[in-house]
Amino acid sequence: AGNGPSPSASSRCFHAPGQHPHRLVALSRTLGRKAAMEMLLGGDTIDAARALQIGLVNRVVAACELRPTVQALAAQIAAKPARIVALGKAAFTRQIEMDLDHAYADAASVMVDNLSLPDAAEGIDAFLEKRPPNWCD
Repeated sequence: AGNGPSPSASSRCFHAPGQHPHRLVALSRTLGRKAAMEMLLGGDTIDAARALQIGLVNRVVAACELRPTVQALAAQIAAKPARIVALGKAAFTRQIEMDLDHAYADAASVMVDNLSLPDAAEGIDAFLEKRPPNWCD
């Protein structure tokens, strides 16, 4: 949130000393290969700005903005149909382990399944009528 890290946010640090197998798994799936390897082998501490730059964190906010930022994100997610959110989370997790062709095929299948749900029709109608949707749940 905002245009960059605040002084208090940029004082936060991230560290991955040495070659720890559990960190290797998490970082290799979160960061690009080069950034993960640099963190794992170099073991340097990085600040919040660098963590944001390499994708270790999604955003950097001042400590006083943390709670409102988290609450806003939670409200944004909670405003969506719970079933659709659950299906999306499951599909995302599942496709991580697939090769690209299978991941796209799975995504197409999920889209077809989603279109059969009552909330899909409501979402399309709301979009066409330029109004907020009234989800089933």
